[in-house]
Amino acid sequence: MGAALALAERGRGLTAPNPNVGCVIVQDGRVAGRGWTQPGGRPHAEAMALAEAAAKSRGATCYTILEPCAHESARGPACADLLVAAGVARVVIATGDPDSRTDGSGIARLRGAGIEVVTDVRAEEARRTMAGFLTRYFHGRPLVTLKLAMSLDGAVARADGSSRWITGPEARAHAHLERARHEAILVGRGTLEADAPALDVRLAGLEGRSPERWVLSHDHSFQPAKGGRAGNWKVLTSPADIADLDGVDHLFVEGGASTAAAFLSADLVDRLLLYRAPILIGGGRTLPDIGLANLAEAHGRWNLHDARRLGSDRVEVYERVREPA
Repeated sequence: MGAALALAERGRGLTAPNPNVGCVIVQDGRVAGRGWTQPGGRPHAEAMALAEAAAKSRGATCYTILEPCAHESARGPACADLLVAAGVARVVIATGDPDSRTDGSGIARLRGAGIEVVTDVRAEEARRTMAGFLTRYFHGRPLVTLKLAMSLDGAVARADGSSRWITGPEARAHAHLERARHEAILVGRGTLEADAPALDVRLAGLEGRSPERWVLSHDHSFQPAKGGRAGNWKVLTSPADIADLDGVDHLFVEGGASTAAAFLSADLVDRLLLYRAPILIGGGRTLPDIGLANLAEAHGRWNLHDARRLGSDRVEVYERVREPA
């Protein structure tokens, strides 16, 4: 299942509106087929893995991070039916599919065909891997990741607004990798006009995964400059409007401070990437008010999921604590 989870990460930011699923077919202790949801949502992970395994699928074990779909579409057959036809003996599933067209039906179809089914294997990890799809399904909006780069004294920029560069090259490369895992990236109008950022992915081999670029501006008539690095932008007038971003299950909010505060005030940040540099700025800019009525409201909102060194900097990944859907 660990291999299937890793494969699923290859599709993150590319498969909307379908989930990014990973699948591994194992025959006699050896991997016979691997698959992950392809860009645009098809082929599904199971279909890809079965095609690679071919005849070795018969009697094999299938590991998949999501319940195999039970509905046919014009784009391809149901994966549950493909697994039955391939003759797999056992299917291990991380988590169920909430889609009403499958929800339990995929598992029932497999068991009805005499296939052994094991469920809830590393389910929490699978739900985190597919968090964009699940957030869209349950909350009607994309999963929002907010990136903040700051000094030890909490400044996100100098007093004059300059912030290039708070962090070092390793941290910036990590941020580019994060960009590649999102369908869309957003900055505020002030950041766009001051810096004309490219917001593309500049990592070898991942240049083609640059996200769609959006700018937050409360001015409905604002039109970003055309051409050059500032061209090809789309305008969002409110954080709440992210629900209308078509084909976007993962949104990366990269700056500036007012935009970050707007998303935090609206409680629309699900994942926080905090890059901390070992520098002191003094008198720098920090986040504006985010709407807390008292200090007690600040506690219990964020769980630390990961932390690591990136050169001389440190990145911490926090997840918003929310009630289960």
